[in-house]
Amino acid sequence: MAVLAVLFSAVMLLSVVSVRTEKHSLYYIYTALSRPVDQSGIYQFTAMGLLDDRQIDYYNNIDQKKIPKQHWMKEKMQEDYWEKGTQSRKSKEQWFNVNVNILMDRMRHNNSDLHVLQWRHGCEIEIQGNEHRFSKGIDEYSYDGRNFLSFDDAESQWVAPVDAALPTKRKWDNVPILNQYTKGYLEKECVDWLNKFREYGDQELRDGSPPDVYVFARRIISGKIKLKLTCMATGFYPKDMILTIRKYRTTLPDNDLDSSGVRPNQDGTFQLRKSTNIYEDEKAEYDCYVNHRTLKEPIIVRWNGEYLSEPPIAIIAAIIGVLILLVAIGVTVWILKKKNIIGNKDEKRSMPNGSANYGRGSSA
Repeated sequence: MAVLAVLFSAVMLLSVVSVRTEKHSLYYIYTALSRPVDQSGIYQFTAMGLLDDRQIDYYNNIDQKKIPKQHWMKEKMQEDYWEKGTQSRKSKEQWFNVNVNILMDRMRHNNSDLHVLQWRHGCEIEIQGNEHRFSKGIDEYSYDGRNFLSFDDAESQWVAPVDAALPTKRKWDNVPILNQYTKGYLEKECVDWLNKFREYGDQELRDGSPPDVYVFARRIISGKIKLKLTCMATGFYPKDMILTIRKYRTTLPDNDLDSSGVRPNQDGTFQLRKSTNIYEDEKAEYDCYVNHRTLKEPIIVRWNGEYLSEPPIAIIAAIIGVLILLVAIGVTVWILKKKNIIGNKDEKRSMPNGSANYGRGSSA
């Protein structure tokens, strides 16, 4: 019994530690198209900052102004921050216009086709008690949806997964001081900005937003008489959550569930849907089980056994809101996937405060 007690205490201690460990991230994403697209809400160049997956600033080539996307960013950051950030975004827009053409020539791509260059850089940290620990830094480029170049933070050098990226790798690695700067930015400066932004939005970010949970079923027309049972949670923040469908309070395996994946809402919160197919005449008891950091105890919503011809209005509105957001914030990848033309980019950087650039020079 003593041994069991010790083991139980150890398990409980590990559980407490894991609960107290928080993960946070700050990322900047730049997207450039090789030519304009006649599609509302899709811009030739966009840039955005994401703190813990919530958009904090935005820029596009039409408005040509870096703007806050959170009220606390607008209140806390002085006017010169946005002015310098705007100038930084404009210089990057010019850089991308040049370099997307360089890559198209290097890969012998037709100028009439649409190509995309993207760059994502930033950092992640873990917080345990009062300890803030750097977790990882990401600095990567992609072209037409494929990995093009990434920075190996441990080795302070660039990694080229494709032959077309080798000239860029050699050029950038040939300037060691810039690679040292990139490493320093990811491990130190980015972390400092992450902590500063979290401090500014602390109350809102710390409190989070609890989910609204819906369970409904729709009839499947084709095949046998079946129903698609769906559980949806929406309006939650941060995005990490547990959602599953249970039968007689037993969790269904993941391979029996279809998941939408976590998707953004227009207000900075998130939504997640999971579904499973069941027989209409089945008398089993089903429920939706949801747990989230903002909840004192899990939410369990039991399905009432009825089915609808259409999803509830709240569900339709939430889904439409996601589609609008994906276009509005310039997530061109979502649109271009339908055409099998996805893309990403390669080279210059800017500080989160928009006051300086860091990069590999004027071209890839």
